[in-house]
This record gives sequence, structure tokens and C-alpha cells, in this order.
Amino acid sequence: MFNSKKIAGTGRVKCWRSKPNCTAQAAFRGREMSKKRYPRFFGFLALFCMLLLSGCDGVPLLDPKGQVGIEQRNLIVIATLLMLIVVIPVILMTLIFAWKYRATNKAAKYTPDWSHSTKIEIAVWGVPMLLLVFLGYYTYVSTHELDPYRPLESDVKPVTIQAVSVDWKWIFIYPEYNIATVNKIVFPANTPINFQVTSDSVMNSLFIPGLGGQIYAMAGMHTKLHLIANEVHEFNGISANYSGAGFTGMKFKANSVSQADFDNWITEVRNSPKKLGQTEYAELLKPSERNPVELFSAVTPNLFQIIIDKYEGMNPGKKLVAGEKETASNEGAEKSKNSAAGAEE
Repeated sequence: MFNSKKIAGTGRVKCWRSKPNCTAQAAFRGREMSKKRYPRFFGFLALFCMLLLSGCDGVPLLDPKGQVGIEQRNLIVIATLLMLIVVIPVILMTLIFAWKYRATNKAAKYTPDWSHSTKIEIAVWGVPMLLLVFLGYYTYVSTHELDPYRPLESDVKPVTIQAVSVDWKWIFIYPEYNIATVNKIVFPANTPINFQVTSDSVMNSLFIPGLGGQIYAMAGMHTKLHLIANEVHEFNGISANYSGAGFTGMKFKANSVSQADFDNWITEVRNSPKKLGQTEYAELLKPSERNPVELFSAVTPNLFQIIIDKYEGMNPGKKLVAGEKETASNEGAEKSKNSAAGAEE
């Protein structure tokens, strides 16, 4: 026989021998209090998760505006889901087994001599093998279709943009229009963009997350990247490879606009008083951080190739341009002459 009394400020129930069913009453009250606490806990947990997920809005990689970016996003999502087919059951079984075979569960079946199950072997080996075959095939096909050097199929004539990485800014040259910009590009929507990329400094990387993948920029080398924007939009471009103190501010704007707006922008740039000659380019080569947008109405002819040829010694197997061939020929003739003179002596 028990009696109970609630202890003030503690939520606990004190029992003493006097009346029956005291233990049952205390347990019932304890369960009621637990029911009140748990919904509140899960409510706070749900609210916390919502706050975390609210920061995922507008992630360019998961919400691309270009066809290349969409295909890359699909590859990431499909590959992740396929791997979760294996990962999720493993996590669930770990939790289930830990609970079912806990030390206090006396009803759990104990089989110390068990060593083999054909069904388990088929599941453990068969499912991952099938997933690997499908994932390997899908990744192989997608990798070749999304090759950055592969031109995009389109009935529209592409726009060529030559990108040069310097410390710590991006120089963009439009060879077809003989104009250039710093830290900003504009191009028509639904028009392929052919990027030609190099560096006049350390190794870097051109990346517009909302459009597609990145490509490295290296001195003395010419890399390619083909992208397209499916709609009018303002994209953020970044440097995706650490390049020194000003790396974090090495950003640029990439705007996809209508064809009419693109033509108007070309006219605006051509009206700029600035011209990108050798002197102006030498100034841009000086290290500087967070540079403002600059527009140049004219560019030194073949500036992009001139920048690459500066590092000719890094690539001795590369064919020389006409002027360099003549220089090399003269140097070779002089060396032969000196050798012949030495032999006569």
C-alpha cells in the first residue's frame, strides 16, 4: 500500500506505503510529463532544421541557368542518389542491430556459430556491383558529353571571349569586336560562349557556378571552356584556384542579356575613351585587389596570343610564330658559323 505526493518544483512523485496503485499512478504521471516534453523538443528540432535549410536557397550549383550546368547538376544528383541506396540501409541496419542486440534485450536470438547466408551475400555483393556498373556507364557518358573542350551544338553563332588571369583581376577580350573589359563580361542568352583561357601570372581557374564547370588558366597555355545561358540572368564569376593575397576578391560579373541589349552594350564599350595597348596592359599586370570594372574600346591586335608567346620557353615543342622562326633561324645560322670556324681552327 503506497501513497504519493508531488514534490514542488521538481516534477517528481514521492511515494510511501499507505494506498494501493501508487506506483502505477507515479508511472502514469511520468509518462504524461514525457509526452509534454518530447513534442516541444521535436518542434525546436524542426525549426532549427528549417533555419539551416533556408540558407540553401539560390545555390548556383543546384539551381543553374545554363544547359551545361543543368547536366552537371543532374550528374551530381543521380550519382548521390545511387550511392544512398547503399549508404542509407547500412546506417539504418547499424541502428537497428545496436538496439535489437543490446545487452538488456534477453529475447534477442544468440547464434554464435552462424557464419554464412546466401541471401545476405547476394544482397551485399550484388546490389553494389549493379550500382557500380550503372554509375560507371552513366559517369563515362556524361564526362565525354560535358567535356569543356567540346563545342556546344547550336544554330546560333557562338561568341568568343578570351580570358586572361592576372594578379588579382580578370581581363576579358572580345576578338570579334576588338574590345576588352576588366572583371565583367556580357553575352547574349541562348548563345554558345567559347572561352579561351590563359594566365599572365600564377595558375588560376575560371569558374561561373551558375553556368557550368571551371577550367584552369596557366601561363603559356591555352585552355577552352564552352558554356551557354538558357535565360537572361546575372551570374557571379570567381577564381576557383588560390593565387595569392588578393584571391578572395578576384570576382567578376557575367551577365546574359537579350541580343538587343548585347548590341547596345557593345556600342557602349566602343564609346569608352580607354584603349588597351601595351602601356595600359602593363599597368593591369601590376598586382591590385578588388579592381572596379573597366571598359576598353580597342585592343592591341593578337594580344591574347602575345601573352601566351611570352612563355614560349615553357613549351619548347610548340610551333613558333613567324617572327620567332626568323629569330631562331638567325640564331641557328650564327651557331653553325661559329662551329664551322672552330672546326677550321
